[in-house]
Amino acid sequence: MEIAQHAAARWYDRTEAVFVEFCVEDSQNVQVNFDTSKLDFSCVSRTADKKLQNTVDLFSEINPKESKHKRTDRSVLCCLRKAQPGISWPRLTKLKEKVSWLSVDFINWRNWEEDSDDDLSSFDRFSEMINKMGGEDLPDLEGGDDESLSSFHSVLVFLE
Repeated sequence: MEIAQHAAARWYDRTEAVFVEFCVEDSQNVQVNFDTSKLDFSCVSRTADKKLQNTVDLFSEINPKESKHKRTDRSVLCCLRKAQPGISWPRLTKLKEKVSWLSVDFINWRNWEEDSDDDLSSFDRFSEMINKMGGEDLPDLEGGDDESLSSFHSVLVFLE
């Protein structure tokens, strides 16, 4: 196995949380550590036979105890619960420099400040399905829509 490389990732912002999806198919030995100002991710990609590792100094503080992650066959989705909900993050990282392995998830990105919080988000529906199947409890979040989990489409189709 080679020296650790960065996993490709994409992120989007919501009212109470920031989501980071590490795009690693068939991951194993997944480790995610949340700190108030940092996210550490590592895993082994069985498909590519590579160790992947990312460390992100976050734009703002999170609540590590309420932050969660969920592994699927296609990716690892991290839900970073904001320490100060209601404040928009213009970027994921503390520094303004562009990071080559990180991109904005434009499919899930939206201006949440103009949205209503009336409907149940797709992440909440996904969390409920996982809980019914015996998965770990994921945080309830507001502000999602039907496209919020487009990367989990194959999982949802499988479950139907």
